[in-house]
Amino acid sequence: FLSVYFFSLLPAMLGGTGETQAATPEVQALCDGVRGAAEAKAGAPFAAFQAVSYKSQVVAGTNFFVKVKVAEGSFAHLRITQPLPHAGAPFLAALLAGKSEADAIEYFEPQE
Repeated sequence: FLSVYFFSLLPAMLGGTGETQAATPEVQALCDGVRGAAEAKAGAPFAAFQAVSYKSQVVAGTNFFVKVKVAEGSFAHLRITQPLPHAGAPFLAALLAGKSEADAIEYFEPQE
């Protein structure tokens, strides 16, 4: 049910990323769920963790590409994968640190 709800929020074409949208409470909840993993990947805790905007990609589940404010004037882009309901919980697939507020959210590959 939850993924059906998320799919209804996301007007993305299957396989392509949708348009950039303002972050929603649901996207913030996804980010909150991967904050520990993001801080571990970055190697340090973040002063803030506020989702600003996002794009999504519907595949076998959904990839969320989220711009997150991590400190005053500092942003990171997260790739969060939300598998189909039977396949597990959302997880952080990649993080791009050192982004600015002006940096556009673009598709990027998962990291090992």
